[in-house]
Amino acid sequence: VQLQASGGGLVRAGGSLRLSCAASGIVSTINRMAWYRQAPGKQRELVASISASRSTEYADSVKGRFTISRDNSRKTVSLQMNSLKPDDTAVYYCNAEQGLDAYWGQGTLVTVSS
Repeated sequence: VQLQASGGGLVRAGGSLRLSCAASGIVSTINRMAWYRQAPGKQRELVASISASRSTEYADSVKGRFTISRDNSRKTVSLQMNSLKPDDTAVYYCNAEQGLDAYWGQGTLVTVSS
């Protein structure tokens, strides 16, 4: 099982980025997909998650600015990030849960300049 993330980069505060993550090697529907992030010197934290039925959860810090979505047929999850702030600077990781197993992507760096 592999998760391949893409879409990170450098953006100015107030700008937007879209992260995407594609899962391969998983035959059945993925239960939960999510994005986490880890800023320098901080613990990894949940940014947003989406269930197979598309129920979503967001960290308070990104509510109203970020939108998570998924395509079950393509086994992809995306994170649309708007109104980005310098505090959003972090390495973003996609995550997929299948039964008792959890899989992680390699991380993509998002840098927001002030």
